[in-house]
Amino acid sequence: MNRLLVALLVACVLGSVAIDAQRPAADNTRIAGSAALPIPQPAPGFVPPRTPWGDPDLQGFWPGVEMVGVPLQRPARFGTRNVLTNDEFAQRARELKEEEESLVAEIDVFTADVTTPCAIRCPTSPQPHWQETGNPSRQASLIIDPPNGRQPPLSPEGEKRQIDQQAEARARRERLQGREADSHLDRSLYDRCITRGVLGSILPTIYNNGNEIVQAPGVVVVRHEMIREARIVPLDGRPHAPASLKSYMGDSRGHWDGNTLVVVTKNLNGLTGVGGNGGGRTSDRITIIERFTLIDKDTLQYTATIDDPGTWTQPWTLSFPWKREPAYGMFEYACHEGNYAMRNILSISRAAEK
Repeated sequence: MNRLLVALLVACVLGSVAIDAQRPAADNTRIAGSAALPIPQPAPGFVPPRTPWGDPDLQGFWPGVEMVGVPLQRPARFGTRNVLTNDEFAQRARELKEEEESLVAEIDVFTADVTTPCAIRCPTSPQPHWQETGNPSRQASLIIDPPNGRQPPLSPEGEKRQIDQQAEARARRERLQGREADSHLDRSLYDRCITRGVLGSILPTIYNNGNEIVQAPGVVVVRHEMIREARIVPLDGRPHAPASLKSYMGDSRGHWDGNTLVVVTKNLNGLTGVGGNGGGRTSDRITIIERFTLIDKDTLQYTATIDDPGTWTQPWTLSFPWKREPAYGMFEYACHEGNYAMRNILSISRAAEK
């Protein structure tokens, strides 16, 4: 079973986060005022339950399955509108139903066309019955600010890093000359079962979308089903670790803003991204500000503001609901123990060379 993990909050107020003075402040007032889809708030009169020591009780299982299929960035045709029309919602529902049916469709390997290899959903791939599709949502994108629902333009530093990474990718392809990989270093951190990073562990993806929150006096733990990540977040006001101590999951500190848990994460190493499965890269100057708000007994609104002057020209914010599921099973993600793919990829490449 998964070890007890997890994560949230910060003993810094949002204004205390180190942000370039010339850049917009990454606070909840700014994002709530400019977002096309306002962040849901608790209903009038709703009183969240309390722990025995008096903190709002956010404990439980909060899988993100409901939002599978909602893109991180909004298609440009929607503009600043982040709510689907009835027709668009019906189309999304049809697509999800077709997706579900394709996941369990029988494949006749004796008559199917196997001339075109693929990674998933064809006779040359495993049957993907383990994937999750969620329920149709009217939310057009996870990003709510900027109002167009898209990541801001890259900063000069971010543009240079993107160009450098593209050059590295070309050099790798030239070196491999069609081979899959020379070593494990030619594969991603996700392929190597190392990490998906903070947001990569949270954003809805194809499977293992479980999240759990556990609380104790002065500390909150959030654990994620995918790759068994966990952050333990102290709430006692202690400072962040020295900036020289960087890691894949960073250094989180938390505090309560009324009934909202606020977590500030710094000291990330910049080797993971902020998309699904942790793809891409950020800089090591990134700060992630998360807010966890119980808006009714079974809905927790998750909001995160990403402030990285080393990648984007301004902060940006995503927000989506987590739905409580008391019976959710947090299965062990035995990635290293069962990661035969890495050995097979490398051994097949060596065999192909011979």
